[in-house]
Amino acid sequence: MPFTVLTAEFQHESNTFSCRKTDLKAFRDRYWYEGDVAFAERGAANTPLGGFLDIARRDGWTVIHPISTGATPAGPVTEEAYEHIAGVILAAVARNRGRIDGILLGLHGAMVAEHREDGEGELLTRIRAIVGPDIPIGITLDPHANVTEAMVAHAQIVIGYKTYPHVDMRERGVQAASILARAMTGEIRPVTLREHRPMLEEATGGRTDTGPMVGRLARAVAYEQEPDVFAVSVNGGFGNADIAEVGPTVLVTCQGDVALHRAFIREIADDIWNRRNEVVNHYLSVEDAAARARSYQATQGPLVIADYADNPGGGAYGDSTRLLAALLAAEVEDACLGGLVDPEAVAELSGREPGETVRLRLGGKTDPRFGGGPLDVTATLLGLFAGDYVGEGPMMAGLKGSFGPSAVIRIGGIDVLVVSNAAQMLDLGQFRAFGITPERCRSVTVKSMQHFRASFEPIAGEVIVADSGALCTPDLTKLPFRRARRPIFPLDRDL
Repeated sequence: MPFTVLTAEFQHESNTFSCRKTDLKAFRDRYWYEGDVAFAERGAANTPLGGFLDIARRDGWTVIHPISTGATPAGPVTEEAYEHIAGVILAAVARNRGRIDGILLGLHGAMVAEHREDGEGELLTRIRAIVGPDIPIGITLDPHANVTEAMVAHAQIVIGYKTYPHVDMRERGVQAASILARAMTGEIRPVTLREHRPMLEEATGGRTDTGPMVGRLARAVAYEQEPDVFAVSVNGGFGNADIAEVGPTVLVTCQGDVALHRAFIREIADDIWNRRNEVVNHYLSVEDAAARARSYQATQGPLVIADYADNPGGGAYGDSTRLLAALLAAEVEDACLGGLVDPEAVAELSGREPGETVRLRLGGKTDPRFGGGPLDVTATLLGLFAGDYVGEGPMMAGLKGSFGPSAVIRIGGIDVLVVSNAAQMLDLGQFRAFGITPERCRSVTVKSMQHFRASFEPIAGEVIVADSGALCTPDLTKLPFRRARRPIFPLDRDL
């Protein structure tokens, strides 16, 4: 008999050190699709929902989908926003309680609300209270999830993406839905086990293209072939969320010999802990990055410079000016940079004409302690835009996004994309929509952390990463933690 499955997507990575709260507008500005509209907008793309629907179509499920929404990482989700969106999902669960055979949720795993530090665990607790203990629930998570005890207590199926950049979101959705299908028939009775270590974040940032995570994931995939093992997830954690249960986790969704499965994930968790001092990323100062850009010869493609610390994808403000200032001081030519968040500058430019020379106070206005204060610049306005773009690369192909009102200005030899809405640069389409062709530049600077590699590495002659001292600085000891359980690495190195 065909099953009825409720699906939803509710995603946010909350940087608790950010002064910018994440309100309802932030969710609506990024993406907000209710009901079947979500199927048209996200169902054929690299999304968890796309994977859920692949299995739903295969098996003839009836799908109830109240909402898909997510906001750009920033500060904690406001109580109003959390309760409104959670309420949409919970109301759909309550209305259909007698019909639902299973539930699938595309979550992040590092959501913190003003009034609840475990956003996903709270949502799952409330859902479980409505449907009771027997309805199987499956969730997909970002590998930077801080997976809590509440999450694994209330969802029998928990699966993290295995790639960073996350090019397998749809694939993991398929995996979660496939396990749910077997659970609904009664063929299997899965549970998820969790191992956690006292670290703010896996020391290599969870990179899956190099370093020790490659071997861990290979072991995870191999163990998934064992009897009674359905999924193994290795989560690097998100150290910019100051919560009690912050840190890396290893999960196994399984049945049968729990002691055996527990021993396996404990080995991987111990490996994360034992290699906590290893370094994969070597961060340049902004001065060294600028010097490299000045001397670089683009014979094999542009130099791609990633400002890891000012990554809006981790909740940074996107308005750090230190790297731009260093590039200008080095008189770098034939370059582009994006996207610098400054809605005030865009508004000031909105009354000008392309080709005009303008004086601007640019960037650094949110909190100059992180990444530098505003720059006084003379620039040429190249164009004004509504800010809409469509993804082209492995992560975002076909997905729509918007920077809000935007402008491209030329300062010296650098074309700067100035935007109103913070969003990580992870797709070539985010430049091309505004008349900038990255592959024709000598250097391309992106405010991004690792995700840019999926789209930008194929055109790059070389990639370097910099720490501008902005809010997502890789040196987490610079941040004022209060809630994380102590002792914890690297705040307490002698533990």
